[in-house]
Amino acid sequence: MYDPDLNQLIDGCVEGDRKAQEHVYRMFYGKMLAVCMRYTRDVNQAQDLLQDGFIKVFSRIDKFNRTGSFEGWVRRIVVNTAIDHVRRSKNDWLLLGEDQSVEDFAEMEDEEDDQGAEFHFEPGQVMEAMQKLSPAYQAVFNMYVFENMQHNEIAEKLGISVGTSKSNLAKARKNLKKILLTEYQNADE
Repeated sequence: MYDPDLNQLIDGCVEGDRKAQEHVYRMFYGKMLAVCMRYTRDVNQAQDLLQDGFIKVFSRIDKFNRTGSFEGWVRRIVVNTAIDHVRRSKNDWLLLGEDQSVEDFAEMEDEEDDQGAEFHFEPGQVMEAMQKLSPAYQAVFNMYVFENMQHNEIAEKLGISVGTSKSNLAKARKNLKKILLTEYQNADE
């Protein structure tokens, strides 16, 4: 159930009350900016995505049925806004892996040389390392890991092949691990 304050804020947003919209924006700003930062390397671009996401939230808030989590509903809109941005921008960066087959991914996984090794990294270190991935790898990694999307869904949303999605995820994991080990594992020793 919703507390009366949240319901009142939602009602205010439906009516176009700027103060209610500002309150909702401030309430979710930090969490949703973090979501946007997973899809871009640039804080200004993440803020632009967040702004676009909230414009959509406020223009569609009358469609929120109040049976699920309001935060989850807002998050889904912000995530979809970020994914739309990635899809529109895909011509600006190379989506690697078009020429690889599914069998190639098994070989990539077999190339791991530190089987059984345990690594411990701070969440901030992982997020910082994720920012260093290419946009293609970053997008697929986020959609697969954080949004729990399957490769066919990722491929459809980004307009790429399933093989490209799988390739980008495998390469993102490999590159993320390499960045973490290079930049943070050595720093702890």
